[in-house]
Amino acid sequence: MEEKPIVDSAGRMHETSDANIKNVMIFGVGLLILTAFGLVAAVGVFRYFAQRQTLGPPASPFEDVRTLPPAPRLQVAPEQDLGRYLADQTQELTTYGWADRQSGAVRIPIDRAMDLLIKKGLPVRGAGSKVAPQIKPGEVDQTVPQGYTPR
Repeated sequence: MEEKPIVDSAGRMHETSDANIKNVMIFGVGLLILTAFGLVAAVGVFRYFAQRQTLGPPASPFEDVRTLPPAPRLQVAPEQDLGRYLADQTQELTTYGWADRQSGAVRIPIDRAMDLLIKKGLPVRGAGSKVAPQIKPGEVDQTVPQGYTPR
């Protein structure tokens, strides 16, 4: 007896029987056996190479020494580092001290410097002073200001 395919209202056909469970089970068992065989073969190959092909002595006596990564390095305690940095900056900005003892340059607190600046005023160019030359686009000004000393 010949089975006629079942056609739905849209004209599509579908299967009239289920999948063969016996064939699906055989495929699954075969896949498990193949996987187990692959694992056993891999363990055997690893053991073979571990016993027969040793790597020899280490390349360097310092091989196990921990080296520092290249800069920038991560901070271990950033809050403490920031606190120390801010304290150092505040101390430099609010106290008297030597900026450069050899040249005789000193530093003074910012408040005192502002008071002195208000009293003395900013320096003003006189009528006969040189005016800085105008730099044209594409040119580079390579003159060093008088009294400039790099740190």
